[in-house]
Amino acid sequence: MSRAIQFHNHPFRFLLYLEWGLLAVAITSIVTTPPLREAARRGLTHGQTFAQWPLFTVGCLLLFGLLGLYLPTKGFWQQLGHIALQVVLILVASGLMLRGTRLFPFIYLVLVIRSCLMVGLMSQVTVTALAFLLFMTTLGLKFRRLAGENGPPIPRPMRHLIGSLQMNLIVFFGLALVFTLLLVNALLNERTIQNRLKKANEDLQRSATQVKQLATVEERSRIAREIHDSLGHSLTALNIQLEGAIKLSQRDPKKSQELLTEAKRLGSVALQDVRQSVATLRNKSTDQNSLQSRLNSLVNMLKTSTGITPNINIQLLQPLPEAMSMALYRLVQEGITNIVKHAEATAVDLSLMVDEQGIRLLLRDDGHGFDLGQTSTGFGLQGMRERAQAMGGNLTVNSRPGEGCEIRLVVPATG
Repeated sequence: MSRAIQFHNHPFRFLLYLEWGLLAVAITSIVTTPPLREAARRGLTHGQTFAQWPLFTVGCLLLFGLLGLYLPTKGFWQQLGHIALQVVLILVASGLMLRGTRLFPFIYLVLVIRSCLMVGLMSQVTVTALAFLLFMTTLGLKFRRLAGENGPPIPRPMRHLIGSLQMNLIVFFGLALVFTLLLVNALLNERTIQNRLKKANEDLQRSATQVKQLATVEERSRIAREIHDSLGHSLTALNIQLEGAIKLSQRDPKKSQELLTEAKRLGSVALQDVRQSVATLRNKSTDQNSLQSRLNSLVNMLKTSTGITPNINIQLLQPLPEAMSMALYRLVQEGITNIVKHAEATAVDLSLMVDEQGIRLLLRDDGHGFDLGQTSTGFGLQGMRERAQAMGGNLTVNSRPGEGCEIRLVVPATG
């Protein structure tokens, strides 16, 4: 414990009540002895000692009991002084009770209990051994005084019986001290384990709350990526077709009509993307098309929007899980959307290799490009990196002004 043990923070309040109960039994037994009642009736004389009027003994026991309300758990000299004061009070009370016929071993048990709450194991063993020696000495003096009182000599067989009784009391009390020491330490260990379990449970609850919050943030990011990559792509292509149709509405009505027809198709695709996103959020995929067909639809959109016929090399030699196929599709979709919106490229290369070694994706254009050091990363590139990280892969983006842009994804087979 980090602070002194007092009544309000006592780890085992019942042990404190037990101390008071044992001391109350000892005090009650002292004040109700016949010599005290006779002395009270006659009054004290000049030659009487404290042993004949044991109020001083009661005072020592009361002071000993009050010491239990403050037990220092830090500071060697403070602990030593506290234990030494208890031992002095025990010696005084034991010495004053030698004339009586009763002996109270409870105070020695209380001393051992308090030592278990105050000091370490080695010091506890030392205090227990000291309590045992004090009791054994007091008991020996008690029996010797009883044998030396005025009266006929005690027969030898009776002496052997008294010696045997004395030895049995010593052994019994030694076992009681050891049992008390082990019991209190077991209670303290159990309390320590309970406190550790309580702290571990609190830490676990905090961790669970943090995990829940992180899962919520991750789910929000996933929803944002899904909306940006799917609906954003379709609406971008739709907007390009509508702009072209408006520009050609007077000069080339036939071409304008074709663009409007394509815009209508892209609107349907956008609606399908919304349905697909909702189904994905519900963990229920409605799009059963293969990755190859999905990529072909992106290539067709690129041709229609920009007139560019890309160089394509797609080799799917290994089957992919649905989640990974969708992630690859979204990566290519975002890259092509950026080419359509910003690059003004004249050539596009798309390469995808899936085999036993892993996944290797390359998307390259000869457009305007951008400065990676000056251009802030948009949500699209951020989403691409998050998808690559979720796949266990590494995404690199290389671009310079006037030199186009190159996006590479490498996912090892263990990804």
